[in-house]
Amino acid sequence: MAAEPVIASVHIDAPPERVYEYFVKPEAIVTWMGDYALLEASPGGRFAIDVKGAPVRGRFLDLDPPRRLVISWGYAGSDDLPPGTSTVEIRLTAERGGTRVELEHRDLPASQRPGHVSGWQHYLGRLTVAATGADPGPDPGMPDPR
Repeated sequence: MAAEPVIASVHIDAPPERVYEYFVKPEAIVTWMGDYALLEASPGGRFAIDVKGAPVRGRFLDLDPPRRLVISWGYAGSDDLPPGTSTVEIRLTAERGGTRVELEHRDLPASQRPGHVSGWQHYLGRLTVAATGADPGPDPGMPDPR
């Protein structure tokens, strides 16, 4: 049975058009999340990113630049969360001279929820730095959710 969705939200001091690029351009996404990315930002296009050795694989399901994107999500070789079995929806809204990023990760197995709660908090924190043009530095990895 799927757990409650993981919901996370941050404010970024950059316009939605700029923040959106950090989800669809490989050279931008790896500044805040992942060591490698292959992104084909069109409906049905591949979404592949390696995050601290974890091979995230999925597809871009829906894109409405610069307001919204939906991505299927899972891990290559995983029985618990195989590629494409969960869904990440990202909504970007202009707010106070910047962007409100609202992320909802649905259809996660209950066993995966704690790690994704801490993971999205960690990575959205890094995005708030990267999307303003600053360097968030090397990724120390996520805290242990247990």
